[in-house]
Amino acid sequence: MTEPHVATSGLHVRGVDPFGALWAGHVRGMEKVKVTGMLGGCEALTEDTREVVLPRESMTYFADELAARKPTPGGGGAAAYVGALGAALASMAGHFTLGKPRYADVEDDVRRLLGEAEEVRCALLDLVDDDARAFQRVTSALSIPRGNPRRAGALEAATRGACEPPLTMMDCTTEVIGILEELHHKCSRLLLTDVGCAAVLCSASLRAASLNVYVNTRSLSDRAAARELDGRCDALLAKWVGRADVLAEGITADVRGES
Repeated sequence: MTEPHVATSGLHVRGVDPFGALWAGHVRGMEKVKVTGMLGGCEALTEDTREVVLPRESMTYFADELAARKPTPGGGGAAAYVGALGAALASMAGHFTLGKPRYADVEDDVRRLLGEAEEVRCALLDLVDDDARAFQRVTSALSIPRGNPRRAGALEAATRGACEPPLTMMDCTTEVIGILEELHHKCSRLLLTDVGCAAVLCSASLRAASLNVYVNTRSLSDRAAARELDGRCDALLAKWVGRADVLAEGITADVRGES
């Protein structure tokens, strides 16, 4: 099996790309797994049974950064990262479906979905950085002395700006959910659980990102703007969390033989 192309995007705040390395290692590892007995043994990813070895350093780096006593990355960056993981699993499902004769009639669709998943994955990784920069602008505004007439305006603008990265994360994550809904019907049956896991991650990403909107809107002096931003967030949650959860629950039922 030819190793799939994997597009990556850097976490520029810290100058490395732990996610890109993690995902590339995960895809290579999957090529080494012999699959038998799943869904009646109707398919196999490969017959190569060499040991899977994933790059531990890349897997632990971002978690270590989150755990450190540093302002960024924080909850917003984590929300974007989790959404990117969901997109990566969508890409995985697409990569392993391409080239399989039984899915030849949907191969063009899968290629399109794969391209969309890669694009949104990179966008979500960029949002890890965007969220950190937005938070830094808030802290810079807070550092202005209270007696300075510039402080209130700078803080209001920075706080409003800090709502945009998590809202954009939510928009991107809804794109991933749409991709997953289509992949559910078009990808290799061996990858259904990965699609279900991606749906769970996307649901969590939406909820986590929303918290980073609400924590900022409550501090805005412009209450009309706060209501507008909250409304955008509420609408995304109302429409898309349920869709992600329905997808994950349906796949769970399939896997358990309950559908």
